[in-house]
Amino acid sequence: MKRLITFFTGTGLISTLFLSSPAAQAQTNVYDNVILTSPNHTTLVAALQQAGLVSALQNPAATLTVFAPDNTAFNNLAAELNTNAAGLLALPNLSDILLYHVLGVTVPASAVTNGAVVAPLSPTNTVKMTKTTAGTVYANHAMVNAADLTASNGVVHSVNAVLLPGETVLDVAIDNGFTTLQAALTAAQLFPAVTDPFATLTVFAPTNAAFDALLTALNISANDLLASPDLAGYLLYHVLGTTVASSAINNGDIVNPLNTANTLKLTVTSTGSVYVNQAKVTTADVNADNGTVHVLDAVVLPVNTVVDVAIDNNFTTLATALIQEELIPALSDPLAQFTVFAPTNQAFDDLAAALSTDINGLLALPNLQDVLLYHVTSGEVLSTGLTNGPVPMLNGADVLVNLTAGVQINDANVTTADVQADNGVVHVIDAVLLPTASLTDNNFESVLVYPNPASNVLSVEGVSGTYRVFNMMGAEVLSGTTTGTIDVQTLTSGQFLLECQNENSVYRTSFSKN
Repeated sequence: MKRLITFFTGTGLISTLFLSSPAAQAQTNVYDNVILTSPNHTTLVAALQQAGLVSALQNPAATLTVFAPDNTAFNNLAAELNTNAAGLLALPNLSDILLYHVLGVTVPASAVTNGAVVAPLSPTNTVKMTKTTAGTVYANHAMVNAADLTASNGVVHSVNAVLLPGETVLDVAIDNGFTTLQAALTAAQLFPAVTDPFATLTVFAPTNAAFDALLTALNISANDLLASPDLAGYLLYHVLGTTVASSAINNGDIVNPLNTANTLKLTVTSTGSVYVNQAKVTTADVNADNGTVHVLDAVVLPVNTVVDVAIDNNFTTLATALIQEELIPALSDPLAQFTVFAPTNQAFDDLAAALSTDINGLLALPNLQDVLLYHVTSGEVLSTGLTNGPVPMLNGADVLVNLTAGVQINDANVTTADVQADNGVVHVIDAVLLPTASLTDNNFESVLVYPNPASNVLSVEGVSGTYRVFNMMGAEVLSGTTTGTIDVQTLTSGQFLLECQNENSVYRTSFSKN
């Protein structure tokens, strides 16, 4: 506003001055009084002039927030695009990019809310805000390096990167209703990491139902999870630093996520299903400008599983067999508990030699999955918890535990016990277990034998008839007819299965030979 002031001079002349009011003298704007005067924002000035947006920022009636990329930010953008400042000014969407940096409301840094998703003047995309526990403010991936440069029509926050309004992997999560994942990324202050427009990410995104299942299994609330000091690590365990389409995943791939505490184990089944550890990919290849998203039906956790024990301790043949038989998802479940009797590489070599084949021949066995599951029982059983007798395995058959001299599982010796994992325990054995019929099968009756272990003669209580003796590899090693005793001198030391039959019943039991 201007005021008219007239002075009467001694000569009779009238002198008139137009003076600006104090309010008008104080009128400033974000362009003329902040951006234009900054030596660090000359490229932004040129871009605003090129796009014809100067007048919009000079509007005295506006209420603006401008995230102003500094010159270094534009130089970095030019390098990413393999161009120069002139190339940036010639971008066909320059105006949209610049308007993506402007909000139609004035927001000082103190008013920024962590996780806020705000609408800029560009309609192309929203801006995702982060405020760290230390008070640092980010707009998408760009850090505010000078805040609250105020003018009468708004505020300017200088930022160290140029924002681009492309669709990011975070947008995929937000746009598809992954509200728990979004809340977790907010709480972990990871918006900047997943909104970098030049990142190449693969995100394995658990659904809301997947998070709900985890909370139920852990008996915790969503607030407990969001307050966990390990939350960022859990989330980064779901992200790869490269873009991997589902078609590029191979069965048995072991990949490194951004959380380096553990690897991810990938499985592709014979029917084409893809698993990440124990989690199944339910929707694949949701593409974004900075990566791809694969939807998971479970949350994966960077814990040390029984699979990791096998891989990390160079049980290469066992690991190869588990991968081929698509058993990694089952054994990498972080919320399950297993006891695994793990044969060494030498144990597999010995079996191959006994069967006159090689490792490839073992991997081609039609019952290989059954053999592998015969090495696993549910629940964690430490060596101190083992007792003599049968133990049911995941394939439905029993192994026989003999604690007479050390620890034997069938005819295999436990050479290293109690290798702990977060989802169970591993006992290393020196032979491969081959499944025989279950001792608890209802089609068979039990029979008492003694002494057990036997040295020369095994007595069979109250049973006569034909008999067969099997070793723990399932091979018949002795047969004949008994009237109550069996000569076992020719047997080697180890565990055996005895089957007796008469006109009335079939009997089964196990015994040991010294």
